[in-house]
Amino acid sequence: MPDLKKVPCTIITGFLGAGKSTLVRHALQNAGGRRLAVIVNEFGEVGVDGEMLRGCGIENCPEDAIIELPNGCLCCTVADDFVPALEKLLDYSNRQPDHILIETSGLALPKPLVKAFNWPAIRSRVTVDGVVTVVDGHAVAAGRFVDDPRALAAQRAVDPSLDHDNPLEEVYEDQLLCADLVVLNKSDLMTAVELAKVEHEIAAVIPRAVKVVRTVSGALDPAVLMGLGVGAEDDLDSRPSHHDAEGEHDHDDFVSFPVMIDPVAAPEPLMALLARTASRHDILRIKGFVEVAGRPLRLLVQGVGTRFQQQYDRPWRPGEARFGRIVVIARSGVDADAIVSEIRDATVAATA
Repeated sequence: MPDLKKVPCTIITGFLGAGKSTLVRHALQNAGGRRLAVIVNEFGEVGVDGEMLRGCGIENCPEDAIIELPNGCLCCTVADDFVPALEKLLDYSNRQPDHILIETSGLALPKPLVKAFNWPAIRSRVTVDGVVTVVDGHAVAAGRFVDDPRALAAQRAVDPSLDHDNPLEEVYEDQLLCADLVVLNKSDLMTAVELAKVEHEIAAVIPRAVKVVRTVSGALDPAVLMGLGVGAEDDLDSRPSHHDAEGEHDHDDFVSFPVMIDPVAAPEPLMALLARTASRHDILRIKGFVEVAGRPLRLLVQGVGTRFQQQYDRPWRPGEARFGRIVVIARSGVDADAIVSEIRDATVAATA
């Protein structure tokens, strides 16, 4: 039974590019009068997701009710970043939110964040309504982010020397293991066979009954997203993690850096360029905003692996600096300077 005196919070986790911000944006646009607030966290010093959400223009979630925490992972910076941000929303002078949505970075482990809700400073004021894990079904069906857990167990049984050290898989599995609801996003890009296969793989990872809902472009009814009433901070034992034995963890396997982009004549050549660059380097995620010459609207660019999409998300504001900037997230060891030069040289040549 949820404690009605506490403000419910939904933790939205999921791997890079799964569609977390799109899900949050849909919830804001369909809040039905509910007063919402958002904490959005990104891996890297340049925030894109928070700016994307601020472009919603939703009356019941004004811009000052959206707090962005870049350049750090919430699961690693609970005391310094998360708790103060949560207290700020709870002490909001004009009104207290009815519900708080917390979007983690794509590389975050959700369990340490759930644990933070037991901190004395906030325990009496908030509760984890539920942990929602967003899965890029199309990517998982292609084998990008997770191996077959049963096949791995079988290999281990016959080969004790096998070392299972796949940080990407562990992050993905930890996000599933903590879930109270799994959102299988981008289901329109999957066949019926792929949908059934991925749902079976998800069920094999999670040791308890968790509902899986299929979505397209994160269009999930807020009544399904919010109101789970789980109180996850009191249910930590049922949420195993690969990192339970660790005092803390890091993200040294990944790097993030920005690339400034001059105005482009058209989006399509840029999308093709970014896809080629992603295929040549070990790039996991590209996202950001670009100016298209002669267009009054800002172009939102998002890519997972070599799969890219773009849309005009809002008009440029009067007096707003119209600089193009994208963020690249890749495995550590990539030649960041080469990637930046490759993108910059090609875009400059295309607009010359």
